Amino acid sequence: MKKFFLTLLLAGTGSLIALAQCEKKSIVSSSKTEYLDVNGELQRSVDETSTVEFDNKEIFIQAGPNTTMQGSISSITCEWKTPFKEGKTVLKAAVTDPQGQTVNLTISIEGKDGKISFMAEIAERPDMKVRLVVDKFEEKK
Repeated sequence: MKKFFLTLLLAGTGSLIALAQCEKKSIVSSSKTEYLDVNGELQRSVDETSTVEFDNKEIFIQAGPNTTMQGSISSITCEWKTPFKEGKTVLKAAVTDPQGQTVNLTISIEGKDGKISFMAEIAERPDMKVRLVVDKFEEKK
């Protein structure tokens, strides 16, 4: 009975730690942006430093040296077994680009075996997906 209670307590604590990740501001850093077609085939690759900062309400994207976008998050699903290493976040956001146009994004960040993947789909451009080669995914302090 003690083992069962201890296992339950440890599982609950791990869930609370992973949930705490979802409540904090996170940052994804990348040094390469890849543009894919609708089938996931690489169309072009750009070496550029990009960051995506978000919490459960707002998102700020710095794509390369000249493109900044910001907006609000309309929904977020966050399920991490090990914060920033094993799990998945899916968020939907409306962001405004430098020209004042608003686009709707669905962003998926997934961690598997300690490797993080990042994919953005633009509702207004179903023929294109954007993948960041993730260098870091962590809490923004």
